[in-house]
Amino acid sequence: MKINWGTGIVIAIVAFISFIMYFVITMSVNSKYDHDLVSEDYYAEELQYQNDINKLESASELHQNVTYKKTNQGLVIQFPDSLNYKNITGKLFLYRPSNKQLDFEAAISLSNSNLLIPDNRLVDGRWNIKIDWQYNGKSYLFKESINY
Repeated sequence: MKINWGTGIVIAIVAFISFIMYFVITMSVNSKYDHDLVSEDYYAEELQYQNDINKLESASELHQNVTYKKTNQGLVIQFPDSLNYKNITGKLFLYRPSNKQLDFEAAISLSNSNLLIPDNRLVDGRWNIKIDWQYNGKSYLFKESINY
């Protein structure tokens, strides 16, 4: 049987459509390819973005900003020494981009100017840390990506 050029084009188009449909169905059905949004409520977070910018600017005006370091006990977050740690309040968010089950949030309660996140709460790898804190009614924000 001889295939002319018209039949060859039709076979090529059908093969291409079949190839594309295979990948579309595989990507929609297979749970290995499920990807969650970074945030479930990203529209509301977008509305708060200007507040975050203002808090970041306030934090940049400090003589010393929040710092962190990895120790044997875990991740130590150091608040500015010039501020009275008893007046610091806020929340700490740790976001794991690769696994949302590891994400957690903690309230800031200080007994000195350091905050310790225990080593057993953190898995090695990349984390996004966000510290939304207040001191004497003024809000500050610290955001950074860290490798633990």
